[in-house]
Amino acid sequence: MHVVIMGAGVIGTTAAWYLLQNGHQVTVVDRQHASAQETSFANGGQISACHATPWANASTPKQIISWLGREEAPLLVRMRFDPQLFSWGLRFLRNCTDARAKRNLEKALRVAIYSRDCLRALRAELDLSYDHSTRGILHICRNEQDMAAVEKATAQMQEYGLNRRLVSHEECLEIEPALRSSNAPIIGGSFTPDDESGDARKFTESLSAHCIAKGADFRFNTTITGLSRDQGRITAVQTDAGTINADAFLVCLGSYSPLMLRPLGVKLPIYPCKGYSISIDTTGHSGAPETALIDDSVKMVYSRLGAQLRVAGTAELDGYDLRMSPRRQQLIVDKALELFPNSGDRANIRFWAGLRPVTPDSAPILGGTKYGNLYLNTGHGTLGWTMSCGSAKAVADLISNKSPDISLTGLGIARF
Repeated sequence: MHVVIMGAGVIGTTAAWYLLQNGHQVTVVDRQHASAQETSFANGGQISACHATPWANASTPKQIISWLGREEAPLLVRMRFDPQLFSWGLRFLRNCTDARAKRNLEKALRVAIYSRDCLRALRAELDLSYDHSTRGILHICRNEQDMAAVEKATAQMQEYGLNRRLVSHEECLEIEPALRSSNAPIIGGSFTPDDESGDARKFTESLSAHCIAKGADFRFNTTITGLSRDQGRITAVQTDAGTINADAFLVCLGSYSPLMLRPLGVKLPIYPCKGYSISIDTTGHSGAPETALIDDSVKMVYSRLGAQLRVAGTAELDGYDLRMSPRRQQLIVDKALELFPNSGDRANIRFWAGLRPVTPDSAPILGGTKYGNLYLNTGHGTLGWTMSCGSAKAVADLISNKSPDISLTGLGIARF
């Protein structure tokens, strides 16, 4: 069967691999000149099942209200007339209960833990070079309120099978000695030894090369203009370079998935959430961490990727606008060098921003649609890298009429 994949980020490229493994002919279409040039380009770099806590929970509305109008807030909502944001926001608020948050956590962890296992199996099979580390992820807290939240999350995640434990202040320093020079107060946290880190762009580029070697056709610099349909099925992808006919079609377009499918009457509750990252050159500096970290109090993550330290954070709801706020850029730099003052040169920092495809319940949208041969692998939010391999394998198996290794209950579009 010929399958066309729309999108060559980490989600689309992993899907290409598993579809090839299932014996399909695969064509991947992307508007960029190479794979992983948008959301996968410079993200936080973590395979973090431990970070699967849903954004929507009972405490979120109060937090959002306290952050309104604050340019430095972890979550910033740019107030403007935006029907897509309004609709998404109402769905998001309906998920802000303890019961729904716990149910949504289970769904996200189900995919994240499975995906981590798939990544390990893939790494054992292929020669993939992406500055990966298997030292686990340390989650640090600066105050008692955040520590209480981490304690609650840890207990719930343990209930769903995640190997995560609470750690003291001293244990944090033992796990990551670079914290001993930190100027930030650290009272404790949690540690997830099975989580990982790695460069999503390098991984995707490496895997796309393996896909091409197995016969995949990657069509870069090709913009999709629409989908053709007939009698309940998709017949072709229309592009600025011509028509591509196929038997099945898989949408892996992240935040742009709703825009592509809206003309077909497929409504996806996905909203673009802008995230920032910085990459610090650690050459000649001894104070950068080796272990991946999450700083819960300021909602930032840290990953050592070879000679660079990747720091990512902030969430900004501002439509598809990729312009960066200088004030928010500076905030990330200041917080990073407060935590690791000897990690790198302030004058040699690269900035980046990308759009995370966020759903109201913080779980991806996987599976079929009302069109018999149109499938979805999108809406992974901040966990696209974490969930990529597992989502791809599950959806590839579904397309191949095989039973996925994990249940996709509660992950399809029908839940909305």
